[in-house]
Amino acid sequence: MTDMPPNEPVGDRFRDFQARLDQPDGRRQHRRGRGHDGEQLTVPAADFTSYYGRPVLKPPVWKPDIAAYLFTGGLAAGGSLIGAGAQLTGRPGLRQVGRWTALGGVAASAYLLVHDLGRPARFHHMLRVAKLTSPMSVGTWILTAFGPLAGVAVIAEIAPRLPQHGVLGLARRLAPPVGDVAALAAAATAPALATYTGVLLADTAVPSWHDAYPSLPFVFAGSALAAASGVGLIAAPAAETAPLRRLVLAATAIEVIGGRRLERMGLTSEPYEHGRGGRLVRAGRVLLGVGAVGALFSRRNRILSAISGAALVASSVATRFGVFEAGLASARDPKYTVVPQRERRDRREGRSPAEKGT
Repeated sequence: MTDMPPNEPVGDRFRDFQARLDQPDGRRQHRRGRGHDGEQLTVPAADFTSYYGRPVLKPPVWKPDIAAYLFTGGLAAGGSLIGAGAQLTGRPGLRQVGRWTALGGVAASAYLLVHDLGRPARFHHMLRVAKLTSPMSVGTWILTAFGPLAGVAVIAEIAPRLPQHGVLGLARRLAPPVGDVAALAAAATAPALATYTGVLLADTAVPSWHDAYPSLPFVFAGSALAAASGVGLIAAPAAETAPLRRLVLAATAIEVIGGRRLERMGLTSEPYEHGRGGRLVRAGRVLLGVGAVGALFSRRNRILSAISGAALVASSVATRFGVFEAGLASARDPKYTVVPQRERRDRREGRSPAEKGT
């Protein structure tokens, strides 16, 4: 390697590097040893820089398109579930809003994913195989199955506007029952669509995502239901929104419980509490509370319903972008990779805290 000091023995360079990794708190520790010419060696304070300027972990190359994709996919899933529930309980206005929300969300998701990939052909190439052990492969197939079903469900909403006679008249009669079946099928895949992105992030090596694997699917599920409920509060007839208020409470509980678990992961929870990611996560939590309280008291007040709905949608956006930014921050800072690795090593070796660094 051309950037290595030419006159420093490899053994000394390795000992110096290893000693720096053994200092998780950055404190200065003097480790005495003999160099190749007999001089005393003093290990400098660790600053968590990586080997000769190379990063410990390569940050994800995902653009903000993926953060938006996390939101729109959840919105589509939540809209589908709300539309199916409204279909089964005889709420046509809410059903229509749910179905349109599902189609709009999945269409936006497809665009954002293809835009991040760079070429539409790459999305097609991902469909060549179905790999159950790959969250990306599974998610691609879920999105591919969900989209057409959501589209057929929306066609059923347009069908009553078609002529009553001829071929279009036949389509007018067949579309509603076919759309109902498609809507229920889409709702069956919606939970997977809402949560697979959490599994996808946790399947990476990014510390704050990887360590959050028990919590992220729940956070994303609650966020998806909150966002879709918010759209329903804004757009659906007020007389049909009573179930949404109960759904908002359930979504809030799911998201808050999952969010609290994110804060108890130890060191890798820091990016969810500090920096840009922390600010967005806190904003999402505040907006979620505002939206939940507003939904409880809105009842048939259209203005309050719209305000609470907008807060719920904004909460979901802030949460998704906050999780995204927190992961990027943990990938950039070597301590979130090095310190947990050392702690796991110490646990395997049965070393006590007093023995660390010796």
